[in-house]
Amino acid sequence: MGKGDLKIVNKGLEDEMEISGYRLCRWKLVLVGLGALCTGGFLLLVLYWIPNWLVWTTCTRTTVGEAEMLLLRSTVRFVSLCNSCSVASEMGGLNRPVGGTPVNELDLLIFWNHTHWYVILWSTNSYYYYAGTIVFMSIVSIATSLYTIKKQYVMLHDMVAAHSVMRVSIYKADNEIEDAMSTDLVPGDVMVIPTNGTIMPCDAVLISGMCIVNESMLTGESVPVTKTNLPDPGQDKRESTSDPVYSTDGHKRHTLFCGTQVIQTRFYSGELVKAVVVRTGFSTAKGQLVRSILYPKPTDFKLYRDAYLFLMCLVAVAAIGFIYTIVISIMHQVPAQTIIVKCLDIITITVPPALPAAMTAGIVYAQRRLKRAGIFCISPQRINICGQLNLVCFDKTGTLTEDGLDLWGIQRVEAGCFCCSEEKACQEYLVTSAFVACMATCHSLTRIDGKLSGDPLDLKMFEATGWVLEEASEEETSLHNNIMPTVVRPPRQLFPEPVSSPGQDVPPIHPPQSSYEIGVVRQFPFSSSLQRMSVVVRRLGEKHMDAYLKGAPEVVAGLCKEETVPADFAHVLEDYTKLGFRVLALAHRCLEAKLTWHKVQNINRDVIENSMDFLGLIIMQNKLKAETPKVLEDLRQANIRTVMVTGDNMLTAISVARDCRMIPPQHRVIIADALPPKDGQTARIDWQYTDDPGLPASKGAQYEVSGWNPVPKLTEALELLSGRYHFAISGKSLAVVIEHFPDLAQKLALHGTVFARMAPDQKTQLVEVLQSIDYCVGMCGDGANDCGALKRAHGGISLSELEASVASPFTSKTPDISCVPTLIREGRAALITSFCVFKFMALYSIIQYISVTLLYSILSNLGDFQFLFIDIAIILVIVFTMSLNPAWKQLVAQHPPSGLISGPLLLSVLTQILVSLGFQVLCFLSVQHQSWYEKWTPASDACNTTGLKILPTHNATAGHNHSSKNIMNYENTSLFYVSCFQYLVVAIVFSKGKPFRQPSYKNCKCHKVVVSLSMDFSIDLWGAKCLSWLCCRGNAALSTRYERLAQELKMDHSWPPQPKTTTVAKTTENSSYSVVPAH
Repeated sequence: MGKGDLKIVNKGLEDEMEISGYRLCRWKLVLVGLGALCTGGFLLLVLYWIPNWLVWTTCTRTTVGEAEMLLLRSTVRFVSLCNSCSVASEMGGLNRPVGGTPVNELDLLIFWNHTHWYVILWSTNSYYYYAGTIVFMSIVSIATSLYTIKKQYVMLHDMVAAHSVMRVSIYKADNEIEDAMSTDLVPGDVMVIPTNGTIMPCDAVLISGMCIVNESMLTGESVPVTKTNLPDPGQDKRESTSDPVYSTDGHKRHTLFCGTQVIQTRFYSGELVKAVVVRTGFSTAKGQLVRSILYPKPTDFKLYRDAYLFLMCLVAVAAIGFIYTIVISIMHQVPAQTIIVKCLDIITITVPPALPAAMTAGIVYAQRRLKRAGIFCISPQRINICGQLNLVCFDKTGTLTEDGLDLWGIQRVEAGCFCCSEEKACQEYLVTSAFVACMATCHSLTRIDGKLSGDPLDLKMFEATGWVLEEASEEETSLHNNIMPTVVRPPRQLFPEPVSSPGQDVPPIHPPQSSYEIGVVRQFPFSSSLQRMSVVVRRLGEKHMDAYLKGAPEVVAGLCKEETVPADFAHVLEDYTKLGFRVLALAHRCLEAKLTWHKVQNINRDVIENSMDFLGLIIMQNKLKAETPKVLEDLRQANIRTVMVTGDNMLTAISVARDCRMIPPQHRVIIADALPPKDGQTARIDWQYTDDPGLPASKGAQYEVSGWNPVPKLTEALELLSGRYHFAISGKSLAVVIEHFPDLAQKLALHGTVFARMAPDQKTQLVEVLQSIDYCVGMCGDGANDCGALKRAHGGISLSELEASVASPFTSKTPDISCVPTLIREGRAALITSFCVFKFMALYSIIQYISVTLLYSILSNLGDFQFLFIDIAIILVIVFTMSLNPAWKQLVAQHPPSGLISGPLLLSVLTQILVSLGFQVLCFLSVQHQSWYEKWTPASDACNTTGLKILPTHNATAGHNHSSKNIMNYENTSLFYVSCFQYLVVAIVFSKGKPFRQPSYKNCKCHKVVVSLSMDFSIDLWGAKCLSWLCCRGNAALSTRYERLAQELKMDHSWPPQPKTTTVAKTTENSSYSVVPAH
């Protein structure tokens, strides 16, 4: 709501903003154009930096409905939206502008904008060659940057349009079907799902039929999911206590999410598969992902902030020279026009125009080396940032592990005791057993284009039986009022031949293969909260039905009759989990004959899943990629923290983390299970400890598949957990913690290692939490669900060339995480190169500044070709060759400096400035005391070695010729040669090699042999020792938030939370939460 022409959007939410309308004003545009012309374009630069000023200076206030431009004022910053109507109609809501350019990507372009001032000044001073060279370099660099940015955003918009803009069929009230564009959909429309599948352009809830959907865009798991129609709560009073009011989270089984692919539809009695549109545009799950990709929060990098601060220091130095030049010129009665040119010229010398090109050189070379290593970059400025990474988040499936699981073996139970483990389940003597029947029926597999698809675990389990799955065709289902059941049967070659007793008319011991078929009557899908799934089946010819159950071993054992569970169940399970296997348990129950098909369709799963017979264990092996353990160990040795962020379930994620040593064997895992407020109760967090790691396993790593048991002794647990604990938390729990326990969010992030069941927006949210405690975060993933996190992280690297590669700054052709250390090494090398180049360019400008100010004292200056020789023949050659050093061969534990404003760096620069100043002053004064020295005057022939006398009449010219001819003098020549050697010396001193770059003697293209030979031995060792003493790291204050937080937690005796306790949110102002014992 709002008053007048001021409106409020997202009222009451975190992103609440005031929105006001503006219309372009012609006379204001004319005034702004005149101002831009008079200021040489500087006014446009200011308006670009401050967009709300642009709106105020070019528009007049109007109502929102008549507005041509909107201004949204938030608590953070101003955001301007142009062409609001087209944005609203295209994306389904008013959001940030489509087609905008992030400020961070254009920082370098903004820095180029001062160059045109320099060109005008140099032209007035007759430095035409130098000005032309700088203009050429500027045009090439700006064109290259614009092309890269434009290409990236075109790819992003094409990706959005390809998945969001299509033709759809809308079901009308009079049973007519109307074609429309997906951009015209609004909530409440009834959409017809095509039989051949489609990519959903919106969020919709199924009201008839079934769909098989690939939700990898949201979960990262390429597992087809079966979606059923939304049930009518009035028809089933006995159903579970779910809320009859529709919600996306509570009815995920019936919701088709935007961006997911409908692979196949099923219908009956000729009805269409219909879904009601519930959300469109940026309100959808994919819309949130797209918005985070197109408009990520700005990524702050200390190097660039410090670079601007350092440039401000150079400007201050230039101001001193500015005043000095005015004073000297007035004392010598120099014309006012010449004074202005000289004063402005001193500024161009202090802030070097070649700095952007020089800073880019190391990044360009690093980008080329990355390309040779199979890593492609669409955001080169991120390479430097990757050199600062100290935490890397990894997706699990397809990144750390292979895509599928392998069946290691089975262990059946007979008469309440475990049998010997068996490698194969497809044996003749097992074909009619309940164990194999459970493996063949208790899954969510389906046939898509004649090929089995579904959860990789279910697929491996079913393939191990050798059975055949058959589904009814569309023609068959269309003839019935109910969807035909799925049927499974064993193959003929596995089924034993019928055996009859000789001479007796008795039925065969084994039924014939043609009659042994099992139909799945009802399926209770897998629930992560229940950790189990079950099916109700009927075998052909049988009068009763059977129920089969599959799930976590402890859960299944708790639902079985006590006498059917082996006494050594816990011991056997522990042995398997410690060897790194994923274990599932199976159970069976024979249902009453009075239970009919109609009753089964309406029965609650709790009625079925109890009093079951324990059948045994299935042992699965989840293989890591071969490179994963070594890469994670290299990162750990380099003091780079690793975190797993996956859409998979918690137990599997913890198992993989144990297996790849992301969680060491002796470290504890604490599961934080957060629950939101409900039924008048406040939010709470239940702290549950995993099983005691105990002694190290003899083989492989320890798995934590079997849930958790409380630690028997709290004191022993606290001693064990002294710095050796890891938090595991789900996406839903993380959201609850951030909302209701903000004080705990950063504490959990500090020691959180496993983040499971993470939605795409939750992955992005996690990256932001980690960044809030000063971590420089990297993200490595391969799915579309990782796009937001890849874009938000300081350095995102995609292992896929699909959607993720469009959003990610880096894309690797190698489908494993070995690219991560390579990227960090190259980032460190590029970062150190940027530091070296920046320090060199700063010293170059100061050295030239000293030379020019000394020459100004005698009304002299460097000539056009002297400036050109210094900047082109020396400076650029040095810059582009000193940047060629490749990265060091391995990651080291030492991290490169994070910013320019630091004691060691400033002291090294200051030392070199003083040394250069001393030598130049000494040279300037010494040459004036030589016996052959002659002070230059218009009538003299000082420093003229041509032997040609200059006529007095020619020398007696105007004042501007007086200063322009005062170039060939002894002071000029001496300072020019001394400064040229100083440039070389500074390049030698600042060219740092190991531990981040290769030694300089390996730089075969180095510009000077002497530099190549002496680079490694002139790093100013005495200065480094002095800096180490001045900046003693042992006594230095902790500089990052995560270091300070870790120090605080070490002193907090109540952290980590004790087992079997609950943290409850409180509404009082004195405390945000309290810890109470769990009940």
